[in-house]
Amino acid sequence: MKRILLLIGLLVLIGTGTFSQGYQVGDVAADFKLRNVDDTFVSLADYNDAKGYIVIFTCNHCPYAQAYQERIVALDQKYKVKGYPVIAINPNSPTAYPADSFDEMKKRHREAGYTFPYLFDDGQKVYPTFGATKTPHVFVLERTTGGNIVRYIGTIDDNYEDASSVRKTYVADAVDALLAGQPVAVATTKAIGCGIK
Repeated sequence: MKRILLLIGLLVLIGTGTFSQGYQVGDVAADFKLRNVDDTFVSLADYNDAKGYIVIFTCNHCPYAQAYQERIVALDQKYKVKGYPVIAINPNSPTAYPADSFDEMKKRHREAGYTFPYLFDDGQKVYPTFGATKTPHVFVLERTTGGNIVRYIGTIDDNYEDASSVRKTYVADAVDALLAGQPVAVATTKAIGCGIK
């Protein structure tokens, strides 16, 4: 009887999607190995001197992702020298969006002057593990002896439309707090962007 009840409980959890929620703040994020636009494979472990990572799920076609392109480059330029590089991942299926194909990613990386790796989530295995739902969707990880701890999840800032009108820089504030050895004041925000397909 106990086994039957346990099985029913598991089926209810699966049916409600509890197992596919992705990471929460405080969770340890698993490493991954994905193809970069230069045809090498990149993982978090490759960054020997990193203090953490700014993992951003983004893409080519989404207007929200396009609006944030320059700000993502700016985040990388500011924080990778401090130990928090940007790692961008395209989670979209190129079948659903041909503009997000690997070849188009290479073009975007070159034309937009990306200073960070732009990885392709081939088979769409990594984004569900993180729980990413939008492009862009950000996960700030702190590298510790116990693993890569998720410290922030959400949007980049409070105004995707106009960078000059931004009042709250959530990702920058989170990384600054971690660099100062302080807790992240705002650890979660709602990701604003296009749904992952």
